[in-house]
Amino acid sequence: MTHTFSVVELMLNASWVVQAVVLLLIGVSIMSWAAIFRKVFALKRVRRLTDAFERDFWSGGSLQDLYVVATRNAREGSPMERIFASGMREFQKLRERRITQPDALLDGARRAMRAAYQRELDALEVNLSFLGSVGSVSPYVGLFGTVWGIMHAFTGLAALTQVTLATVAPAIAEALVATAIGLFAAIPAVVAYNRFAHDIDRMANRLETFIEEFSNILHRHAGATPAGH
Repeated sequence: MTHTFSVVELMLNASWVVQAVVLLLIGVSIMSWAAIFRKVFALKRVRRLTDAFERDFWSGGSLQDLYVVATRNAREGSPMERIFASGMREFQKLRERRITQPDALLDGARRAMRAAYQRELDALEVNLSFLGSVGSVSPYVGLFGTVWGIMHAFTGLAALTQVTLATVAPAIAEALVATAIGLFAAIPAVVAYNRFAHDIDRMANRLETFIEEFSNILHRHAGATPAGH
């Protein structure tokens, strides 16, 4: 408690530039933690829904039944489910236009799935660039506050006839707080960014693998009505 009070007291006595830097870093840190928690819950939900859809897809049921369910769950479903729906929708549209060439049907479905895949990947990467920016920029912002605070401290000490450790220490300490808060904002953001980037890469690999597997299924059904797989 005493340490916390002393830090607050140091900030109250700091120059307005250091105070502004500290307030900015605290605000960025709060936004960063909010983004981290949102991303944790979002990725957990995506994994759960993707696992459920994969179980249904490979259970041997009808592609048409899966497509009806996927269309109904367009907003609440998993990225894999929406990719599947995009491929099936294009596949069926091409067949309704009397296109019977397997390669043409497959190319159209693959293009639709690739477009849906890119949209899903962009959605998964929301806030990722923000966390990366916080992790890379925050230490430098804190360092700027520290440098400014030390310059301000030495300018004030120039007017004193006798300089002791007791007169120098508070000014230097209040300047160093900016760097400490910059690191406090940056470290969780960097850790979260690396973790989320790894999880998103794994999910992207799962989605790409599904596109290839589903393309093979569509290729087998290109010459007949897709009833099951």
